[in-house]
Amino acid sequence: MKPLLLAVAATAALGSTLLSPQVFAQSQAEAQVNALEGLAGPQPGSRRSGAKGICASGHFIGNAAGRELSRASVFKGDKIPVVARFSVGGGSPKASDKGKTVRGLALQFQLPGGEQWQMANISAPVFFVSKPEQFAPFVQARTADPATGKADPDKIKAFSAANPDTTRQGAYLAQAPVPASYGAVNYWGVNAFEFEAAPGKSRFARWQFVPEAGVLGLTEDQLKSMGDEFLAPELRERVAKAPVSFDFRLQLAEAGDNLTDPTLVWPEARTVVSAGKLVIDKVADGMGGACDAMTFNPLVLPAGIKPSADPVLNARAAPYAISLGRRLGEAAKK
Repeated sequence: MKPLLLAVAATAALGSTLLSPQVFAQSQAEAQVNALEGLAGPQPGSRRSGAKGICASGHFIGNAAGRELSRASVFKGDKIPVVARFSVGGGSPKASDKGKTVRGLALQFQLPGGEQWQMANISAPVFFVSKPEQFAPFVQARTADPATGKADPDKIKAFSAANPDTTRQGAYLAQAPVPASYGAVNYWGVNAFEFEAAPGKSRFARWQFVPEAGVLGLTEDQLKSMGDEFLAPELRERVAKAPVSFDFRLQLAEAGDNLTDPTLVWPEARTVVSAGKLVIDKVADGMGGACDAMTFNPLVLPAGIKPSADPVLNARAAPYAISLGRRLGEAAKK
């Protein structure tokens, strides 16, 4: 994936005006990043999404069930070093930990031979758009009107009516409790990937990280007595006592399951396989750390795992690269 990221960055730097598919994709990616910036307001040096977060590290150990599904080296049973980033949804580094937004678990696996596997998981089983072209309008509909300082509910209602698939994540988050801990919430990779065991032998799957200590949410009464900053210190305290572990599970697709729409869940009857274990045993003392410069591009994959044709998944590399470039440029000016 490095050549792709370099190509995106080079095209952005040159400012090419050729109406090629690559430039069209980049134009769409820039619109996404610009929309996120408009929603959150100026936040120099911060990520455009999941701006509030902390770095952590640990390891992953794959198992025999994983090896049956994929030849990827991550499942061979070795202890694979992992850099993690836990985050609160939104573009503000001062977002409240009490918000009804997604929590993020982004990971980079450092595999043998220089291979990497990057992913960005969220605390909802579905994404908020089914097509890349919905992304910027979705965000823009929720951006505050300068005259009122608030989003226009009529714009949100009109967009939702025209794009009902974009309401599924919001509906899930509205009924889910606010997580009490980064280490006690489920994280989903909402896109489908192809797991290749051998040439001609593969299965499509979606994954989930399930906390081995169980899921813990906060009641409305508990939220009233809490401040806006509790997730980072709670995770540090939790990991100081004992590593936080997640069961890595693969839900296997069957014929007829939608592989290209991340706003749809697959039937609960689908086979779920436990393919490994993620262990977080260190959390950064402050807000910075090894995860800061990482993009967690979900198209950075090891041999044995391939992206599906999901257009949302395949459109994510470009905005990630643009956002990183802007963050680095802003940091250089400080």
